[in-house]
Amino acid sequence: MSLKDRITEDMKAAMRAKESERLGTIRMITAAIKQREVDERIQLDDVQVLSVIEKMIKTRKESIEQFKIGSRDDLVARESKEIELLQAYLPAQLSEGEVDALIREAIAESGATSIKEMGKAMALLKQKAQGRADMAAASAKLKAKLSG
Repeated sequence: MSLKDRITEDMKAAMRAKESERLGTIRMITAAIKQREVDERIQLDDVQVLSVIEKMIKTRKESIEQFKIGSRDDLVARESKEIELLQAYLPAQLSEGEVDALIREAIAESGATSIKEMGKAMALLKQKAQGRADMAAASAKLKAKLSG
């Protein structure tokens, strides 16, 4: 079953169970997927759906930071709940050691030796870790390895 099919089935289940919070979040996912499909005139595969969900999570994390600054604990709680529901669609996250091993592999495969060649290694790392690791943190680790 594809990820889009799973999301659709979860939406039906949330409707039947009258889970309004969960249903609202799933509908946001569906809308974001459809928007991207219409904009790019393509059918998204699982990897592309994961990138849509990751983008939604990133947006909510940024919102949480702003809501904390504004002392809006009610909105922080709502966004946190949405992140929790969105993360249910992501594959199991990699441990720090696994991310480090993937970084070493990407450097070895790409032959990157300096920060100038980071793009090659990052492309390989992204293929292997997409959806399973925080790519911003992985990128920072890769940059540190190539710098020093």
